[in-house]
Amino acid sequence: MSPLHVPLLALLIGSVLCQYEYDYYQGPVMMLGPPGPNCPVECECPVNFASAMYCNNRHLKSIPNVPFGIKYLYLQNNDIKDIKAAAFVNATDLRWLILDNNQITNGAVEKSAFEKLKSLEKLHINFNNLTEPVGPLAKTMNELKIMGNQMSKFPSGMLAGLENLTMVDLQGNALTTEGITGAFKGLKSLTYLDVSKNKLGKLPAGLPSSMEMLYADYNDIGSIPKEYIQKLPMLQYLRMSHNKLADSGVPYGVFNVSTLIELDLSYNKLQNIPEVNENLENLYLQVNQISKFDVSSFCKITGPVNYSKLRHLRLDGNNLTRTSVPDEAVNCLRMATDVMVETTD
Repeated sequence: MSPLHVPLLALLIGSVLCQYEYDYYQGPVMMLGPPGPNCPVECECPVNFASAMYCNNRHLKSIPNVPFGIKYLYLQNNDIKDIKAAAFVNATDLRWLILDNNQITNGAVEKSAFEKLKSLEKLHINFNNLTEPVGPLAKTMNELKIMGNQMSKFPSGMLAGLENLTMVDLQGNALTTEGITGAFKGLKSLTYLDVSKNKLGKLPAGLPSSMEMLYADYNDIGSIPKEYIQKLPMLQYLRMSHNKLADSGVPYGVFNVSTLIELDLSYNKLQNIPEVNENLENLYLQVNQISKFDVSSFCKITGPVNYSKLRHLRLDGNNLTRTSVPDEAVNCLRMATDVMVETTD
């Protein structure tokens, strides 16, 4: 093979930074126009977007009564402490309910609060004071975000029957492994789950085979079951940075699955590069205890049609130097655009 056809592996040194940022909910762009005739005085219901009701950033203490026809309700950044059913008596068409950055507690949520919301699709109730999820929720739900609360448990059955639910974001709580037992059972359409920044000792059990993205960064996870990923045949993105993974808790070949595109095991206690599949494109292993660059972790056989599809590989912050990378790595990692290794020699 001509050297011109082999991309140069960039061995870079730099500060160790997190390779992705979490995208928290950002408020909608306010649509201008006078309020409709049935709109509460505290809010705006622009005539050019009559199905939306904007009540965000108003210092509200409670939820105003929602008129007929409203589908999108924005209540973020207020001082709301409770959720009463009376506010939603006429909100039978409501699809989006945004309650981020308030002061809602479970004790102040009426049991029938969501009873009339039979068409609800998205509920964002991030950064409140919840110790458990709210509900029961409509079977039409497809997105649930309860980030940045104080939840230590997510009772089994709370999401029962929500077969259209595709996204659940629970990062930034105090959830334990025992506290989420059975929480995701029966969710036939779930593709995205984020349980980062909790107190999990193990990856969530009982996830549906529809899972594509699983994020569990910043927990206390020390091992992964041998067949865990094999039971998730559509999983493409797995993030487990800032945990307690050591070689003893990583069964041989556990990450060698053809569906994975991105694997993040950075900021753990690994001493060896785990075996990965040739289809993997992004591998993050920075800040572990790795001292050997083993090409066989990426390529069992190297040839014209046998090579790794890795494009991004981070190994900085380990016990590796520029000379740790063997010559045969160039051929195995021919698709790589950057390989970051700490150059301390």
